[in-house]
Amino acid sequence: MITRDEVLHIARLARLKLSEDEVALFQEQLGRILGYFRQIEKLDTEEIPPMKHALDIHTVLRPDEPRPSVSPEEALKNAPKRRDNYFVVPKVVEKT
Repeated sequence: MITRDEVLHIARLARLKLSEDEVALFQEQLGRILGYFRQIEKLDTEEIPPMKHALDIHTVLRPDEPRPSVSPEEALKNAPKRRDNYFVVPKVVEKT
């Protein structure tokens, strides 16, 4: 079971403000999720080869090749606020 303090710690890291009801709800939900992982840990996977992906797929992306880019004027033409060749956005980083 995950503790109330652990839920509050995770919420703080995610910068979430939770009500007491939400803390209790997430404590139960996260506890169940961790319980499922404990069940999976019990499985014998010794004979199962490691894999990168559940499906046998390959990359479908185009090759990364240099090509002309848009001009700063074109990139910023719909910007609500700009300064010279830069977007102006609200500050989102806060001191902790």
